[in-house]
Amino acid sequence: MIPTREEAFELLKEYNKNEALIRHALAVEGVMVHFSELFGEDKEKWGIIGLVHDLDYEMYPEEHCKKVKEILTERNWPEAYIRAIVSHGWKLCSDVEPIERMEKVLYAIDELTGLIAATALMRPSKSILDTEVKSVKKKWKQKGFAAGVNREVIEEGASMIGMELDAVIEETIKGMQKVSEEIGLKGDL
Repeated sequence: MIPTREEAFELLKEYNKNEALIRHALAVEGVMVHFSELFGEDKEKWGIIGLVHDLDYEMYPEEHCKKVKEILTERNWPEAYIRAIVSHGWKLCSDVEPIERMEKVLYAIDELTGLIAATALMRPSKSILDTEVKSVKKKWKQKGFAAGVNREVIEEGASMIGMELDAVIEETIKGMQKVSEEIGLKGDL
């Protein structure tokens, strides 16, 4: 069964009540759609995978990337979707290596959206719309800033995609800008 975006969003809300996690899911969805457009890939598929990538995180944090496989298998989701979602936790909570381009992008941008969102919130405007790569890179160097963001994963992911880190940051910002309202980062502009 190929899930629709609406079905994926309902499923996300069934397993996640935390608004911050839902905003993160929407940010990752927006960025995945943006990258799918850059690479001429299936927007719907990439977006859905981005949307539900952390499906199990709120209810099963100790089983993150494991429980989601169970949930989606029971619902007859395609194996490629499940594999992509599980692979975003590679080396952290999963031993499934990202191989497909879609998997590599998800692996690279998941943590990065958190760093960019935190950077945007530090701006006077509190907006993603005027957030720039240089601002993110400045915060990147401050290890205490968004300390939970694994910068090594982002760097490794960018390398796996075959893009410079700055380019990945720039395209991730662009993807987040497209959904600024949904993710609460339109700010005061």
